[in-house]
Amino acid sequence: MNTSSLALATAAAAGSSSSRRSNRWKYEVFLSFRGEDTRTGFIDHLSIALGSAGINTFIDYELKKGKNIQRELDQEIEGSRIAVVVFSKSYAESRWCLRELSKIMRCREDQEGKVVYPIFYDVDPSEVRKQSGSFGEAFQKHERGEVPNEVEQWRKDLKASADLVGQDLKTTADRREGVFIQKVVGDIIGLLKTSDLKETKHSVGIAFRVEELSTKYLDVGGSHDVQIIGIWGMGGIGKTTLARAIYSKYHHSFRGQCYLEEVRSKKKNMVSLQQQLLRDILKRPDIKISSVAEGTKEIEKRLGSMKVLIVVDDIDDADQLDELAIEHDSFGPGSRIILITRDEQVLNIQKVDKKYKAQPMTDEDALELLSWHAFGNHCPDKEYIELATDVVDYCGGLPLALKVVGRLLATEKSESIWKSTLDKLRNLTHEKIHETLRLSYDGLSDDHVKGVFLDISHFFINRNGTEVVAILDSCSRFCVESEFKTIQDRCLLDFDSAFIRMHDLIRDMGREIVRAECAMEPGKRSRLWHHKDVTSVLRDDSGTEAIRGLTLELPENSDEHPFRTKAFKKMRHLKFLQLKNVKLTGSYRHLSKELRFLHWHGFPLAVVPEDFDLRNLVLIDLSYSKLVRVWEDSDLLPKKLKFLYLDDSRNLTQLPDFSKLPHLENLSLKGCEGLSGGYHLFAQLKMLQHLDLRDCNITDDAILESLRRLSFLCTLLLDGNGFNRLPILSGLSQLTVLYLNHCTNLQAIPDLPTSLLILEANYCTELEIMPDLPEMLEMVELQLKDCRKLKDIPNLDNFLCNMYTLHMEGCASLTATFKENILLKWKGDVVGGLSLSVNDIPPWLPYVAREDETVEIEVPPTFDYIGGLVVCIIYSSDYSYCTGSLCIHVVNRTQRTRFHIWPMETTVTASHECYLWLGNLTNKKLNLKGGDKVRVHADFIETEDDHQIKVKKTGVDIVEREFVASDWTYVDYKRVPYESDEEDTDDDRELSFRLRKILRF
Repeated sequence: MNTSSLALATAAAAGSSSSRRSNRWKYEVFLSFRGEDTRTGFIDHLSIALGSAGINTFIDYELKKGKNIQRELDQEIEGSRIAVVVFSKSYAESRWCLRELSKIMRCREDQEGKVVYPIFYDVDPSEVRKQSGSFGEAFQKHERGEVPNEVEQWRKDLKASADLVGQDLKTTADRREGVFIQKVVGDIIGLLKTSDLKETKHSVGIAFRVEELSTKYLDVGGSHDVQIIGIWGMGGIGKTTLARAIYSKYHHSFRGQCYLEEVRSKKKNMVSLQQQLLRDILKRPDIKISSVAEGTKEIEKRLGSMKVLIVVDDIDDADQLDELAIEHDSFGPGSRIILITRDEQVLNIQKVDKKYKAQPMTDEDALELLSWHAFGNHCPDKEYIELATDVVDYCGGLPLALKVVGRLLATEKSESIWKSTLDKLRNLTHEKIHETLRLSYDGLSDDHVKGVFLDISHFFINRNGTEVVAILDSCSRFCVESEFKTIQDRCLLDFDSAFIRMHDLIRDMGREIVRAECAMEPGKRSRLWHHKDVTSVLRDDSGTEAIRGLTLELPENSDEHPFRTKAFKKMRHLKFLQLKNVKLTGSYRHLSKELRFLHWHGFPLAVVPEDFDLRNLVLIDLSYSKLVRVWEDSDLLPKKLKFLYLDDSRNLTQLPDFSKLPHLENLSLKGCEGLSGGYHLFAQLKMLQHLDLRDCNITDDAILESLRRLSFLCTLLLDGNGFNRLPILSGLSQLTVLYLNHCTNLQAIPDLPTSLLILEANYCTELEIMPDLPEMLEMVELQLKDCRKLKDIPNLDNFLCNMYTLHMEGCASLTATFKENILLKWKGDVVGGLSLSVNDIPPWLPYVAREDETVEIEVPPTFDYIGGLVVCIIYSSDYSYCTGSLCIHVVNRTQRTRFHIWPMETTVTASHECYLWLGNLTNKKLNLKGGDKVRVHADFIETEDDHQIKVKKTGVDIVEREFVASDWTYVDYKRVPYESDEEDTDDDRELSFRLRKILRF
């Protein structure tokens, strides 16, 4: 999909929505009255006053002669937003008036948004309600001459209308009609106050998000239950824009509606929020509340039977929701309450039915939004495409940043100014962006959790979460895990995977907060990260005890002169030191004794100096170092150490005495080819859980035998080594991950522990024998790509149903019987992906398409349950060793939905060799239903070269059962806008790829 087509689609959707709103009501007010009582007096004056106020009003003298008056009156009642009913002394004597009232009350029931406003003109409301006085006399006559059922309905309608909010001349303005009319007109203006919110200019991508949220979360007009929906996400990500679009689209479908804005900033004025809620929904501008407690009770009492739409925007305190009576029992059936917040914890405290996390914009949408603000067009000027994509990268899909930066650059037409402005923004965040994001930081509960956030933003992004928790725990009297949860709930941190992620602009906001601590004297700040500031502090010896952490990275062959260790002398509270290719001269005793984290890539010395106090360190990373041996025995060794990384220290020949590291959990020696012995020392690592020995040139058995004693070992990485066989590892009862990729001399894998979840032995070209695997019920992933001598895996079919992934493409010696059994078993319950060297689609797949064709399916309406789709492809390439990402496009023409699904990346190792991929796509994502017309197409997008991988055939089947592993998350399902019934274009298939690659000329 290109940006132009999306812009046109969005504009069309917005225009259509606007048209529906403007054409819904023909008149704003319909006047119902008894002409003999009021036409030439009160009604005439009221009609003139309404017209003078600009209110479009219907009065019966506008009816044209010769037409069906009753039918035309009914049409005008239906087409008017407010029906003003003027009850006068002889109103009930008129059958026309009573029938008109009944029509009005039926429309009030049937038409969402219809308002009935009674006026009691020289008649008491109780006479109307109880049909007494002149109304009682009129009904005595009606009961003698009219149909009883109709008379009874008139009575009900009079009672119901008298119970509505209106005005009584006898009790208002001392019966002065002029003042009374002014009061009525004021009320009607309040009732007509538009509920349509101003649409955001250039609302790129909003139409699709509204449709997605409406379908999956709101269910307007569907469930009659009261639904509370939470929308949460980081500041500036477009939560309010989305909520306003939802509100504008659906508020007409509710009897009452209210949009409460900027609730966070109105904490001290809760009474005003309660008043606004009641006034907007009840259409009563005169409602007054004297206390919060009274307001809560009034909301519960008055709105309990009404179907309402309420948006509470920018809430950060669950107590405010309690005071606004945001509970399921407070509102009528079919109501929808939408809560907007940066803090997910607010939604966890409040019982919400569904939560929607607002996502950053796609690169394509981001480029279009930036272009509207910077160029006044849907795409950038051609010569600015590269710079524009740099800006998109900087903004990270944040709409607020795209708008602010786009406007900032709009007046500049010089490429050099664009570049310099972007460089400045990368070092000093724009004030508006900073202030918006900082609100979430300011809302953190205390200085301790704020400090944890600042530590992460400066030193720990993209690091393993377990490591960071251990490091920060060691610095604090408190366990920081709860702080992590608080920060994540505030959308300041993403900790969904093993690694800590943070949006670049959130990171920059944290760094700007620290910079502002002492803008002119960096040595007095708590954390240093900027190259210029750090080098200045180290050169001038201006560091102070305020510094908690410091980062300095230099190029590998930097000509920067060594710094003196004395520059660290005053940094007595330094806990985090992150260096790269930095050289120090002098005694290491000047470095802080409080260090917990030492990350020094390119460490320049052959051994860690004896006077370097390592005793409090939790993590040491000296990868790419010049170390020959790690350290000498001393009293300053890191006895609290949990993580030691010495990757690619190619000069390292001697391992340390691991008995001095009793708490070590992770040890990585990847690429340490020079190690010549001491492997028996591994046996001392009683607590070791993760061991990385990839590419260590291991050829003998001594090291392998010592591994059998590591009873707590969970992960073992042995890729790229030259041993011929493995020892029996079945005694490692905690081992879950074993990597043996590119062990090209390995001929056999003996017995393995039954705890194993993942085994990778790709490109083991001599591997012939796999163990009998009858008890491997925990295994979910087995990869044996290009093991060309392997013929069989005994008992694999016994545990295949639990697996997510089986890669055996390139295993050219597998027997036909083995492959046939695997394919049949995979057909059963497996939800993951199977890859084999096979030439054709299995015959049990009913829908098959050849190269460049699309599979077309109509889901049988008789299916009681749909588990999803089985998809199988045959693919090959004219080239060897080319890679590609498989994308499956599923278009539901009936529901008008489209998915791009990314189930795997693959490498074709042999030219013209055919491979099969077979996998299942869960219907929990696709939502297929009986009768749907569906198209399925598959292709590969190259990621590393231009050698194309071609899909030769595609086969599909519909699965009626539920997949065993239905919550499988390895596959990326991306729902994208549906544009037409036509097949996907090439541009559509590349939607998820980096914009640079798509738009490069």
